[in-house]
Amino acid sequence: MTHLPDFSGRTVVITGANSGLGLVTAEALARAGAHVVFAVRDLARGGAAAARVGGSTEVRRLDLADLDSVREFADSWDRPLDLLINNAGVMMLPEQRTKQGFEMQFGTNHLGHFALTNLLLPRVTDRVVTLSSGLHRGGDGVIHFEDVNLRGRYTPTRAYAQSKLANLLFTLELQRRLTEAGSPVRALAAHPGYAATNLQSHHANPLARAFMAVGNKVFAQSDKAGALPTLYAASQDLPGASYVGPAGLGEMRGAPTLVGRSAAASDPEAARRLWTLSEELTGVTWGLKPTV
Repeated sequence: MTHLPDFSGRTVVITGANSGLGLVTAEALARAGAHVVFAVRDLARGGAAAARVGGSTEVRRLDLADLDSVREFADSWDRPLDLLINNAGVMMLPEQRTKQGFEMQFGTNHLGHFALTNLLLPRVTDRVVTLSSGLHRGGDGVIHFEDVNLRGRYTPTRAYAQSKLANLLFTLELQRRLTEAGSPVRALAAHPGYAATNLQSHHANPLARAFMAVGNKVFAQSDKAGALPTLYAASQDLPGASYVGPAGLGEMRGAPTLVGRSAAASDPEAARRLWTLSEELTGVTWGLKPTV
């Protein structure tokens, strides 16, 4: 993919657009003519990033680790939304909790985006793209339905892998529901491979942080290359529930293409179970009704 189609007249919300892959994605879509909304925790940092991007932009506050903030963002949205990119995330943090008491990685990466997507969905006209990771295959490779907060058995890797698996199951069930409701909106997922961003710098283990810092310089592809799967999923005519990642060895780097996922990430029953649990935990329910 060497260029994007014209996005003039289209509105895009990108969570976590002030840095890393989100910022690269915002730059590309703004250059293509989109009106890009930076949905960020820090308005000052978001404003500085938007000023660097140029084009048609605005900045709105959103803290995915606080469901009250998610509701405030959605309640203030009063116009059509062509594209929602669920980009923001945290990675392999020391154990901590969201404002509502959820394990931080599951609460931010999955529950926050689950709530945001469902609250905005009546306004979405084209598609929802959610970022996952090749590490959805890691950890225990399952959703710990009996305790998604991993109390007493938390590890940074287990929690991160669970949250990224949840992103794929969410996309699978979201597409099933959109199809059932007769909606033209598509749900897709993407992952960047091994891309050099600041996300790895928050690893709970200092040795792992040091290793990743070296890896970012030696092995990783650039953040611009890492954003290509997101942009591909956001712009190309792909089937709903598609998963896009790099085409190279181990899906670590390379041009964007459709990629596979683990058996656990393809399980429709687990996807339905996760959706039901997510509704219970967030208090946000499905709002679209069947048209036939």
